[in-house]
Amino acid sequence: MIIMKSLKDSDPEIYNIIQREKERQMNGLELIPSENLVSTAVLEAMGSILTNKYSEGYPHKRYYGGNIFIDQAEDLAIERAKQLFGAEHVNVQPLSGSPANMAVFFALMNPGDKFLGMDLSCGGHLTHGSPVSFSGKLYKCAPYFVDKETELIDYDAVRKLALAEKPKMIMSGFSAYPRTLDFSEFQKIADEVEAYHVADVAHIAGLIAAGIHDNPVKYCDVVTTTTHKTLRGPRGAIIMSKIDDRYHDKYRKEEKKNLAQMIDFNVFPGTQGGPHDHINAAKAVCFKEALQPEFKDYAKQIVKNAKTLSEGLMDHGFRLITNGTDNHLMLIDMTNKNITGKEAETVLDEVSITVNKNTIPYDQRKPWDPSGIRLGTPLLTTRGMCESEMKSVAEYIAKAIDHRNDSTIKEKIRQDVLQLCKKFVFYS
Repeated sequence: MIIMKSLKDSDPEIYNIIQREKERQMNGLELIPSENLVSTAVLEAMGSILTNKYSEGYPHKRYYGGNIFIDQAEDLAIERAKQLFGAEHVNVQPLSGSPANMAVFFALMNPGDKFLGMDLSCGGHLTHGSPVSFSGKLYKCAPYFVDKETELIDYDAVRKLALAEKPKMIMSGFSAYPRTLDFSEFQKIADEVEAYHVADVAHIAGLIAAGIHDNPVKYCDVVTTTTHKTLRGPRGAIIMSKIDDRYHDKYRKEEKKNLAQMIDFNVFPGTQGGPHDHINAAKAVCFKEALQPEFKDYAKQIVKNAKTLSEGLMDHGFRLITNGTDNHLMLIDMTNKNITGKEAETVLDEVSITVNKNTIPYDQRKPWDPSGIRLGTPLLTTRGMCESEMKSVAEYIAKAIDHRNDSTIKEKIRQDVLQLCKKFVFYS
């Protein structure tokens, strides 16, 4: 139970907005793959008095006094993250995924340097080289794409591109790719052209922590991830890296810092000021939760649910990119349903099913009105839903899309969704 008596008394307007949002979350099916529900313990850490402290710098080396207990909390977050992912070095201060990636870019490259990143329309992220992002504005991106026929990453094509472009850095990772990544193959390519290999695993960090997907930390120079999504923590990010001096000796002979020091320096003071100590404490809580045996069961169920939902949707005539999924998300081409991704998002909103419009590989439509939708199972799995519920969700989606102009049928679907949600209340 979430109690907000003081907020209710002092600011009823904001209190009521929060309550209405809680009702929306609990009375609908949230299928956006980057969303999840945090535990009450994580919420309590986020709302703690640690937000009152300023602590520029790092544990035991701060620019302000009075950080004895802040240091203890950040040390705990770092050690738990190291244990969870098997990392040599962890910086827990990045405020979110994009700032984490920015700090890595600043640490490893100079403006104008070239890197390889997955094209946005093929499943990459804005920070992987989009021209509207800092990554595309300050650096030269040579994008790699999925194969037009299989819609899978062609590693031979990535290798040929790397040999031709000679990038300083290669990014692996994605925002909308429904299959596993071969991090070891990316590393081989990076080694061949003497490039840094940076993996952005924001979407699959929880699956990696649980051992469901291969861990890139053992291959990569740097790994970034958000701490929400499948990791089920607060909104924030971490950067994991190797420490060994040979990295600057091999790639940046002018540098005197090792790789970990380069990362830390470009988080603070390079791109951020004082860390959010309450969020860092909440990260420590979520790392402890992810270290528990039951988290592995949760991660396994995410994938089971995703496979069941994807199969159910395909049975209802939807075309899924790559014909299924290996992880927590799926990407649906709505073209054969004669509806755009934007329109589909709106229709599903009307029946209390939340998805996001999304481009599909080689999309002929614009990003704000694309051909596809993206959905995933982390949040519904957190609520306790399993395969049988995923079959029902597939039916709701199909019926809503097929009868999108029938308000009576849509209202019946909305009521069915509500009844299902009432069986799986997470926040009372």
